[in-house]
This record gives sequence, structure tokens and C-alpha cells, in this order.
Amino acid sequence: MQAAAEDRPEPISTCWNYWLAVPTGDQVGVMEILGLSLPRPITFAEAQEVIDEDGHGEPGSRDHLSRVFVTPEVDGWTLVIGAWCDPFDGERREDVLRLCRALSARYGGAQAYYYGAQGDGSAWLVAENGCAVRRYAATGEPDDKSLTLGNPLPYEQVRLLELGLSVDGDLRTASVEQIDEWTLAAFDMAPEIAAACGVSPFTLTHDTKVCGTGVLAITPEGAGRAFEDTEDC
Repeated sequence: MQAAAEDRPEPISTCWNYWLAVPTGDQVGVMEILGLSLPRPITFAEAQEVIDEDGHGEPGSRDHLSRVFVTPEVDGWTLVIGAWCDPFDGERREDVLRLCRALSARYGGAQAYYYGAQGDGSAWLVAENGCAVRRYAATGEPDDKSLTLGNPLPYEQVRLLELGLSVDGDLRTASVEQIDEWTLAAFDMAPEIAAACGVSPFTLTHDTKVCGTGVLAITPEGAGRAFEDTEDC
């Protein structure tokens, strides 16, 4: 696996998408905070294949949590892409919350997202200066409400107003129709929030300003495991 020096960014999107976004070009520092290891250079095209392969792995296997793609600096941001970054998963959410707080304490901000491109909903987490300022999930699961932290982000407020809802996100006085409209909108909102708050993996292009080389790295979950396909990705 060799990332060519002339490799250019391109959109990364699969059926299930999970990523962190950090406003820094300090790839090494981000990896240090996250506890990532054994980085290997990889192109954006190769990363797309790896992430898609992991997402369609064997049911019940946790191998999809073993590796992530860490982008080079893209428009002043570093993205970390892979299921290990999931802010919604019951086994990952608290660790991802902790890591976003730690990243934001060093870099001023950090975000985590989930987006199911097959109509499986969205979740987002935004931390600033060591504190979580917003977490929200719209996936249709019973524990969506339990994840809510903080007040709606500016982008959320705009969408709430468009539906005639209160900008504080309080739906107790909303009609059934309004609640349904908001739920439908929120299901697809993670990519929109990401683009509004910084850089989204869905909107990367060859013209995106880039510095450095992307790497495939092993997560703490995957540390010590042997991957026969590492050299063949």
C-alpha cells in the first residue's frame, strides 16, 4: 500500500459512515490523543475501499473497529474515518465523547458523526475547548433521546425555524406533523452539520487544499491483532 505523492482528496462515502473532524493539520498529534498506531500510507481511493470493506464485514465481528483512515490536512482539518469513531454506538459513545473532549481541549474543537446512507439516520457530537456543547441522535432507536446534550447548533436552529419549531429544539408543543417533518430532516442531517461546521468527507474534491499523506492506522481496539489483508488493501 503506497500513497502517491500526487494523491488528491476525493469524496469518501459508504453505506454506513462514521468520522471525526478536528480543526488542525497535526495528524501525528491527533493520532497520539486517539491512541492510534502502526500508520501506513494510503490513498483516498484505497481508503474508500478499506472502509467499505470493513462496513460490510462479517455480522457480529468487531474487526470493523480495528482500523481507521486518518486523512492528511484537508482545508485545515484532519478527518479520522471508520466505525471506531461512532458517536452513537452503545459500546463506543462514551469513549468517543471522551476523545472529542480531549481533542477539543488541545485543538479548540472536535466533532464526531454517524450517517447511514441507506436511511439509517444520523448522529452528531460537537466539542469545544474540552467540553461537549452538542450531541444529538436521529436514528429511530429507543435511546435516541438519552444521547441529547446541549442546545441545537446554528444549522439545526435554521432548520427548526423552517419547520415552524422553537430554536431550542423543544418539541413538546409541536404538532405530530411537525415532529415527523423534523425527524425526517434530522435523519439526513449529519453531512449537512459537518459541512456547516467545518469539513465533510462527502464534499472533498481534487481541488481541496491538502498537505501531507493519508494513513491507515490501527485503533486501540485492534492493537495486537494480525490482519492478513493489510498489505493487500
